[in-house]
Amino acid sequence: MQQSFGGRPPSPRSVLLAEVAQATQRLADAGVPSPRTDAEELAAFVHGVKRGELHTVKDADFDARYWEVVARREAREPLQHITGRAYFRYLELQVGPGVFVPRPETESVVGWAIDAVRAMDVVEPCIVDLCTGSGAIALALAQEVPRSRVYAVELSDDALVWARRNVEGSRVELRQGDALTAFPDLDGQVDLVISNPPYIPLTEWEYVAPEARDHDPEMALFSGEDGLELIRGLERTAHRLLRPGGVVVVEHADTQGGQVPWIFAEDRGWTDAADHPDLNNRPRFATARKALP
Repeated sequence: MQQSFGGRPPSPRSVLLAEVAQATQRLADAGVPSPRTDAEELAAFVHGVKRGELHTVKDADFDARYWEVVARREAREPLQHITGRAYFRYLELQVGPGVFVPRPETESVVGWAIDAVRAMDVVEPCIVDLCTGSGAIALALAQEVPRSRVYAVELSDDALVWARRNVEGSRVELRQGDALTAFPDLDGQVDLVISNPPYIPLTEWEYVAPEARDHDPEMALFSGEDGLELIRGLERTAHRLLRPGGVVVVEHADTQGGQVPWIFAEDRGWTDAADHPDLNNRPRFATARKALP
């Protein structure tokens, strides 16, 4: 039974906030990286409101199903799989089993790419997203660079289902295929190639967070013994696709800082290869420019 103090009825938000506090502790004990945020997101999902509107949920409207979804998150099922949505820059995406859940650190990769495209003296820039997954990168670029022509490719049947849902009604042209051989019809015409490829070394499997290791598709995570196998292949793909002076942007692990720019070497037709930090100042992505003739 709830107690009232000073003869006043309890606050209409007291029950839900108390449950969220308990859920936060449970998630923290389970090792969830952002327990308070996740507890609030789950509460908002179950009650059909936004996080900032949790105070509008009355005591009588508290839904006990909240504890069902908390238990799933406690078992380290990704928050985005439970809610069916992921937020990326200005987008709300549909995600679930079979597709890589976009991460916040990739937002800085896209931010750099947007600035690079805007700085180009091109009326309708051509952009290619390799290994698109949910379509997050391609959609963000199409939205924030309004006159761009954006193409995306994904090999996985399961991921393609989610990508198609997300890009429906957008300007993104989505194709299924191998990133290494994709878009031969665009050879030499692309202004920017961007990719968040798999880059985790196979030897690091046991150290990967349960949310990724147990729920993200392996195809989107691992790439050879050093994690750079696919990036080496994408270097040739990007060189084939880009026009002279075009730019490539590739995300990588923070432990691979300094290694990826060397893949885009001058003797392979590149210039200005460099690494860049994410918002936490960790090496996160490499860029290079296709050399002029």
